[in-house]
Amino acid sequence: MMLTAKASLRLTLLASAIFLVACQPKSDPKKESEDQQKPAVVEQKPVELILKGETVSSKVALPDCSGKICPEFTVERLQSNYPFIDKIIDQQVLKALGQILEIAKPDVKAAKAEKKAEASAVVATDQQDSFDAQVQRYANSFIGLDNELKALSNNHQINLLVKPKIIQSQGKVVTVVVNSSSYLGGAHGSAAQHYYNFDLKEQKQVKLENLLRPEKKAALEKLAHEAFKAWVTDSKLANSVSEYEQAWPFKLTENFLLGDQGLILQYGEYEIGPYVVGLPRLVIPYDQLQDVLKEEYLPKPKAQAASAPAAKSAS
Repeated sequence: MMLTAKASLRLTLLASAIFLVACQPKSDPKKESEDQQKPAVVEQKPVELILKGETVSSKVALPDCSGKICPEFTVERLQSNYPFIDKIIDQQVLKALGQILEIAKPDVKAAKAEKKAEASAVVATDQQDSFDAQVQRYANSFIGLDNELKALSNNHQINLLVKPKIIQSQGKVVTVVVNSSSYLGGAHGSAAQHYYNFDLKEQKQVKLENLLRPEKKAALEKLAHEAFKAWVTDSKLANSVSEYEQAWPFKLTENFLLGDQGLILQYGEYEIGPYVVGLPRLVIPYDQLQDVLKEEYLPKPKAQAASAPAAKSAS
């Protein structure tokens, strides 16, 4: 009797287990398949904007020449992935040419015909033609000067070069430099170096005033003047800074570059010194500019490496 009761209890427990398993909700194979196919969400890092480009020679016509004293005329322009930068650099290349050479103004009739032709052309082609046409006028003036020098039996080889170059391609500020050099038959040649800085995100040019915190221009000028005094003294340009400034007074330039060590102020020939000093530059270290430049233009502090645990003293 006892055996029968035990067998009955076992059967009851087994039936209950089978019932509970049968009542469990079945998984949906379609849903499982969809869940497996869903791509995992990956946190994407912000894409860093990069200035990319190359320089191309302006298309100008020069007369055939052979020999060792042929004039050399080279003008290049920037072609990058940011058209607004290319447009500004084109203007500055032409400005550099204008500071080296004088060109005759075209007559009114020719100017009107050129303007009408430009208006009817496609914008991109028009800009290319307009740039090359303007460079050609400077080339014509350059060749005219060469002919005049040769007529005077001057055997010097004259040359002119204007060329932009990307020197900082990424970061808060990217930079393009326009280098120019020339020798036009005088006592010596000439050179210049102008920096143009840009914010790729905002697509605008960054000028010196844009770097500064409110009402900090006077503070920057004071720091730059101190750097100027140190340069005069270290270069031994005069017996005293005050004596030097009687001939070459200090002034703040707008031509700048954010360097690795500090703010670089670039000067041209004869700006703050005689020809012999070349193209002077003053560097103001970033540690002096913490309260002058806006935070976004200061280098980010480097993370300090974790200090190694101190060694236990021997007991």
